Amino acid sequence: MGMPAVSMPYWTAAMVRELPDDGKRYECIDGELLVTPSPGTLHQWIVAQLLRRVAAYVEDAALGAALPAPLDVELDDGMIVQPDVLAFRLTSGISAQRIPGLDLLLVIEVLSPGTASRDRGIKRAFYQRIGVGEYWIVHPASRLVERWRNGATAPVWEDSTLTWQPEGAAQALVVDLPALFDAVPEQFRTP
Repeated sequence: MGMPAVSMPYWTAAMVRELPDDGKRYECIDGELLVTPSPGTLHQWIVAQLLRRVAAYVEDAALGAALPAPLDVELDDGMIVQPDVLAFRLTSGISAQRIPGLDLLLVIEVLSPGTASRDRGIKRAFYQRIGVGEYWIVHPASRLVERWRNGATAPVWEDSTLTWQPEGAAQALVVDLPALFDAVPEQFRTP
């Protein structure tokens, strides 16, 4: 005799916002609840370094703003995500809880062992579907950035210089990836 089918709830942003504040990151995409534990020090160090660079660049170029997680961002009706770093244009569509996908210039996710398949699968497909300008997936272990541009069918793998110049920017942001990864404090390199 077979097992009865178990009906899983279709998660919405409102349901996610009702969950306890327990240090975990809760997101939902297409009704699927994504739960991620708090990140480690290597992950957060890389997030901090990228946020510092991206925020300064976006603000200096008068393109908008950049923020880190934890931050509930409703990008599409009922969908809620918490990207590690996001850069967006400041437009009239922005509110305390919602940033329209087309206003997103850049989303960055730094891989952790438990997030790789989601960051490279459901999240990548979602960000592409809603029209995010660029999506960077940072691979600390391999010292690479998997770079997805809006409309791309395959990523560009960056291992040396990451150059980003969104529409409206007079100059490009240049990130020296070997220098970024070489600067990780020794204590953060091993789990």
